[in-house]
Amino acid sequence: MTKGIIPIIIAVVLAAFAAVLFWGIVESAKKRARAGWELKEVVVASTNIAPGTILSEDLITTDRIPHKFRTADMVIPKELDTVLGNEVVFPVQKGDPLSWHHLRGRETSEDRLSKAVTKKGRAITVSVTERSAVGCMVRPADHVDVLGTFRDPTTNRMIAVTLLQNIIVLATGQLRPMHRSTRSAKAHEYSTLTLLVLPAEAEILVLAQELGNLYMTLRNPEDLDVYQERARTTITTLITGERVKKLREERYQTIQRIKIIRGLPGLKR
Repeated sequence: MTKGIIPIIIAVVLAAFAAVLFWGIVESAKKRARAGWELKEVVVASTNIAPGTILSEDLITTDRIPHKFRTADMVIPKELDTVLGNEVVFPVQKGDPLSWHHLRGRETSEDRLSKAVTKKGRAITVSVTERSAVGCMVRPADHVDVLGTFRDPTTNRMIAVTLLQNIIVLATGQLRPMHRSTRSAKAHEYSTLTLLVLPAEAEILVLAQELGNLYMTLRNPEDLDVYQERARTTITTLITGERVKKLREERYQTIQRIKIIRGLPGLKR
């Protein structure tokens, strides 16, 4: 009787093994079929967006698409702070995923900084802070004067001097402000300015950065006047007030007199 049971047991075991094997094959096939179809969130346009539009929260929303259809170029929700406030350069249809190539700042041949450098000019980058860059309100194409503060080697006292005048700003921060790894969450923060200067002026800036601190003063692009004689401010001129008095009289006759007559353009009263 035992001999008759053994074949049955073997058959049951084999059948169970076959069933498990078949189940595994089926599940594996299902898994392969489902691969890439899990839903992932992306940023999409909530309305049609035309080129030249500044991206804002009311123009975008989030949606879920199969993972296999999501590309590395698509913007994901955690990158919203990075893209808001930037210009759209390619049209986006309602419901379409927002991609990085839709936004200004992608690296293309047109973005090469060298094309903005005039012949015999040089581009050089200097480090700045919010305080030294007019509250980070300096923008590309603005004109600035570059001031430096140093310790006088002969007197060991601090001095401030205007190093360069009427310098054109080529770029703020990164050349590709929309690059994921370098873009600040706040649209207008930056830590560098790239300036258009002569080769000899580049030498001045390099040495000045090593010796002291640099500051930018923003000027009207139509103001082409430069001081032929470069004066400097020392602790003595601050204490005596002689230079301050002279400059106060000059200020009354220039910028403040203009403000009194017609008001400063672009500023609310």
